[in-house]
Amino acid sequence: MPLDPQFAAARAAREQAGARPLYTMSVEEARAEDLASIRAGGGDPQPVHEVTDRTIPGPGGDLPVRVYRPASDTPLPVLVYLFGGGWTLGSVDTSDEVCRQLANTTPCAVVTVGYRLAPEHRFPAAVEDAYAGLAWVAGHADELGVDPYRIAVAGDSAGGNLSAALTLLARDRGGPALVGQALVYPNTEYRSQTASIRENTDPWLFNATSVDWYWGHYLAEEKDGYHPLASPLLADDHTGLPPALVVTAEYDPLRDQGEQYAKALETAGVPVTLRRYDGMAHGFFTMSGTVDAARRAQEDVAAHLRRCFGLSRPERPGPRCGRAG
Repeated sequence: MPLDPQFAAARAAREQAGARPLYTMSVEEARAEDLASIRAGGGDPQPVHEVTDRTIPGPGGDLPVRVYRPASDTPLPVLVYLFGGGWTLGSVDTSDEVCRQLANTTPCAVVTVGYRLAPEHRFPAAVEDAYAGLAWVAGHADELGVDPYRIAVAGDSAGGNLSAALTLLARDRGGPALVGQALVYPNTEYRSQTASIRENTDPWLFNATSVDWYWGHYLAEEKDGYHPLASPLLADDHTGLPPALVVTAEYDPLRDQGEQYAKALETAGVPVTLRRYDGMAHGFFTMSGTVDAARRAQEDVAAHLRRCFGLSRPERPGPRCGRAG
């Protein structure tokens, strides 16, 4: 289908304003522009019962985390959320609107981890920071008022990549145990040569050049791109991973590799729901203030989490490996 009219309007506004692609900016400029763009496209931040900023120990020094807690008299299930930004951009502020929405609508506690960014800190710094955040959540469950037996991971774009890597690490390191994962248009394979990479070259959207720019910042060496913690699709074994929701967008260079990862998980016996949002492009998930499909996708993630956490709140049904409009 054509580009969704709401997303097309956002694209046209960028073109009319002469906005520069992020990959033509310095890293500092791109970080500021990325956050401003997300804030402009996101909805009004929902109030959450308790939102706390703190720091935790990480492998390279203290890491910022933000903890969102809806009101509850009993331990809450908890989601570790990892923001997007090509491992180069982003912060705990980037995913604030999404985390508030998921905390309230699931409901669950949400902890977002401020992992170190490239190019200052290249692979595997972000992966190890994400794992440190996950381990901290599991180890401080009583303090956080969360259930250590109901932990899930989720993220968008590079955050989806890191979430997929976390499931591999948690399995191979013997924990923490995870009950679910939600991957929103994740990068899953370095140097992917799929049709969606070749076709999506629009300079006013996230495109194939964007993909290369981010990988160029993230990797210290070419060979690192083929490590399964950088390219989860290349892992030898996907068995034993938690039930997954994979969200993709029609006009996204990462579309095919996200869908290939869903297929790899399904082949390995992992319960998978795949939702492709036709008419959407990369980045739509954080645009709930301007794009209706973003709100539907956020609800898809909340519904998946409810299933994983064993919550009984009614949810919008969807087929296994289905499509969403």
